[in-house]
Amino acid sequence: MLTTPELIREAAQFSRLEKLLPRWRRVPLYRNALAQIENARPESQVGADFFQLPMITKREMRQDFPKNFLPSDQTLETLLGQNRVEVDYTSGTSEERLPVLFGRGWWNEQEGRVLRLNRLVGRILDGNSDVRRATIVPPICNGLTCFAHLHSRSERTVGSTLFVNRSRIPFLLSDAELAQMAAEVSEWSPQFLDLDPVHGAWFALYCERQGIRFPSLKFMLCSYEFVSVVHRRILQRVFGVPVFNLYGSTETGHLLLENECGEMKPCLETAFLENIEPDERGIGHLVVTTLTNDYMPLVRYRIGDLVERREQPYGTNYLVHGRSQDVLCRRDGRRVTTLEVDQCFGDIGGIAHYLLRQTADGNCRLQYVPDGDGPGAENLESTIARLESLLQPPERIGAEAVKRLPPTLSGKFRLTGRA
Repeated sequence: MLTTPELIREAAQFSRLEKLLPRWRRVPLYRNALAQIENARPESQVGADFFQLPMITKREMRQDFPKNFLPSDQTLETLLGQNRVEVDYTSGTSEERLPVLFGRGWWNEQEGRVLRLNRLVGRILDGNSDVRRATIVPPICNGLTCFAHLHSRSERTVGSTLFVNRSRIPFLLSDAELAQMAAEVSEWSPQFLDLDPVHGAWFALYCERQGIRFPSLKFMLCSYEFVSVVHRRILQRVFGVPVFNLYGSTETGHLLLENECGEMKPCLETAFLENIEPDERGIGHLVVTTLTNDYMPLVRYRIGDLVERREQPYGTNYLVHGRSQDVLCRRDGRRVTTLEVDQCFGDIGGIAHYLLRQTADGNCRLQYVPDGDGPGAENLESTIARLESLLQPPERIGAEAVKRLPPTLSGKFRLTGRA
């Protein structure tokens, strides 16, 4: 049987869980559940104990925070006073914003690990002591990304990162604001862009119209929300460097990174991933257990996204299908994920962003923000035909070009959703 370093690391995760269980017994949120399992089955193996633990959601994480995570001999005030922890907040994509607790330096450490999963990215990071990034993300005010109200570039510079946020809705940015963003990025000369894909694609279209390029760029990272093929196409066309998908969340850290071969690889040192309740195609709900955040360990956390786990002879890859709350429904009742919808746009140009919305009766309407003159009539018709074949709605799918599409309350955008 073929054994690779990646397979060895995957197998080692089970012993890692075994070592962490005693530590988790001190966490109030898990103490009772672990005690009940041990009392009911004192002869059971630790691995079996783990998979008997109930799954948690944001509701359990939020309830009685931070006492639900900190042992009785620790208080948040003391930890903050000792400069041992940081408190952040989730963006609130699916629920009310959630406080998150992690140790000082933990965020940068786990990010550094996941970025090395991509050899091209790793070579650039390790071969240069001054790797700069420019970040264009929604100004969601969660500690690190709320810089829209700060006018001075120095105030929006944190270490080697320049934040160039300007608006929750990129389609409302004026040419003067986009010009200032482009000038700042050019002067900063970053090696990579860290982008929300909708904000990044809109910025890229302005740069294309003005003939602006950034010679220092080596690659781009897209995260914060689902990366559509329409966003990726624009970014690659305009800037001419590889675009890599980076997946994770504020509460878990970064979990997956697209490698140089286009595969989404898990960061095995940061989290243990489960794919539960998979359908006949292998698409299930992602459940995350974090392995390195000692102050707020998440054990069997339902993150709210759908994934497809693909086991290969050399290791495991994942396909991210989008948020479970954004699924649509075929006429026969089968769920249709954001990824499946997005694949229908694989060969159509002329679209900068879109939203496919489904009503309770199964009918759908497509709204899209044009890229330039928009898609040709024939290309748009073929895309709609693919969507209709996928969803089998009772009536024809209508399509409408719009100047802008609104974000959710969190500042992020959706590609699919129920009306």
